[in-house]
Order: sequence, then C-alpha cells, then structure tokens
Amino acid sequence: MSTNGQVAKAAYRPRPDSSQQGIDRRAFGLGLAGLAGTALFPLPAIAARSEVRFGLTPVFLDSDIRLIADLEAYLGARLARPVTLVKRRTYMEITALLVAGQIDAAWICGLPFIRHRDALRLVAAPVYRGAPHYRSLIITRSDTGFEEVEDLRGTIHAFSDPQSNSGKLVTQAFLAEKGETVSDFFADTFYAYGHRNVIRAVASGLAQSGSVENYVWEVMRDIEPDLIARTRVLRRSEAMGFPPVAASLQADPALVDALREALLAMPEDDRGQHILKTLRLDGFARVPSDHYDQIAGTWRMVHGAG
Repeated sequence: MSTNGQVAKAAYRPRPDSSQQGIDRRAFGLGLAGLAGTALFPLPAIAARSEVRFGLTPVFLDSDIRLIADLEAYLGARLARPVTLVKRRTYMEITALLVAGQIDAAWICGLPFIRHRDALRLVAAPVYRGAPHYRSLIITRSDTGFEEVEDLRGTIHAFSDPQSNSGKLVTQAFLAEKGETVSDFFADTFYAYGHRNVIRAVASGLAQSGSVENYVWEVMRDIEPDLIARTRVLRRSEAMGFPPVAASLQADPALVDALREALLAMPEDDRGQHILKTLRLDGFARVPSDHYDQIAGTWRMVHGAG
C-alpha cells in the first residue's frame, strides 16, 4: 500500500489522489487464538470505578506482555489514572462490554463500530503507512495454482471473525456482487478468531484461502517472513477506514477527550514511539464521522439493511 503523506495530529484530510462447519477446524481456530480471551465475566459499571478499562480484540496485533505493560503505563501516565487493558477473543465480546459501558474505550473493528455507532463515540483511527486506511486481502498458499478468486470455488475458506469487516464482510460483498453466497461458493468455511490465525491456517493447508487485513499480513511479513512466504495474495480490496478506537457513550466526555489527546501524542513520547514501532503504526489521527460510511454501505448491500 502506497504512502499517503505524514501523520497529522489534527483532523486527517485525504489528498485528492488518495487513492462453521467442521469441528476439527473450529478447534484449531480456538487453539491458535493469539489473544485467547477469558470468559465474559461481568465488569463493574464505569461510574463505580476510578481505573480506565481499555478493550483489545485480535485486531491488536501483538500480545507481548511487555507491550501490554508499556501501553498500560503510557496511557496511565497521560490520563493520570490507572489503566487496565481488557482482552477478549472475539469482537462481539469486547463490543458488548463497550456498548454496555463496562469498559471505557476499545480498539475495535470498523464493522461493529458502524453497527453500534449510536452507542459509541469515535476517538481516533490508527495511521498506517501515512493514512488511516487499510485493505482486505484474500490469500492462498503460495504453492497453489489458484490465479483468481473464482478458482477457489468448492474449497475451504478461513474467516477471521463473524464481526470482522476485512476478515469476512468484504469477501461476502465481493461474492454478492457476482451473485454468489459464501455458503454456495465455498465447500466449507470456519472462523480462526484472529487475522494471524487465518494466515497460519492457510499456510498450513488447513484452508485453501482466507480473508485477512493487509496490516496484519504485511507486519507479519516482517516478523514471521517464513510463514508469510507460504502465502500469497489473490485479491486486494479498495482502501477503507482503519479499525478505530471508540469510547462508550457512558464514559466521561473529559476522559474520552484526554484519551484522544494521549493517542495523538504518541509520536512525541519515547514510550509512545516504542509502542508505535512495535505495532508498525505511524500514530493516531482524528477522522471525520463519515470515515466509516463505506463499511456501512457494504454492510447494507450484503444484508439488505435499510
């Protein structure tokens, strides 16, 4: 993906040229989950606690304990309050906590954001390679003879999560535009619960193809080149809004504003720079409220929503 300029601390303005079935496979997906979350235990309501709870899903690339500790420390220092990172295995679990006001904010996917936009407040979007955008990829093993998506008919496909835009919805939409459904086109599908796990499933041959976001695939090309070398890209989607950080409407507005400023200031802070370097992100930026309208349109097209 081409670079589209430098990170802007203020609002991002695009340049004119910006451009379940199968028990064994299901068990594999659960076992591989890089951020295998705990059960959805109730958490205290926001008003009853002083700490800040920040949710993470498998869209968060690195589960390294040091990185988690650094992020908690960075946000805690900036917010002058203790911060606890809450991890779950699925987007639905984190989204449910966020909408219910049991966590203050979370890094979620664009799809659950647009589906629950009335209950959420947009905080900021990560900036990757100069822009707050990413793409959906359909990948296959590097040693297959598949040349285009049509060649995948009758094979097994790995999705990331039922609520993932790049890890499911975009592929659904691509097939729908051709008059196909997922169940008719593929012989079988399963959820790997994490983009890294989709890549592993395809590289190992458990699935003949998979839907992943380019950010994870490209970062893993740097940190696990041997694994990525066993996969290749069949299709890249158009650019879409990068998975956002969103806050619960029940969270203190002053806290939400402080969280946004903390994220925007990461490139100016030594610990923040380290976190961004580990995540291979340039920083975070303000984005307009319509930044995720494209995903909303795709959802309506696939599901016939009004």
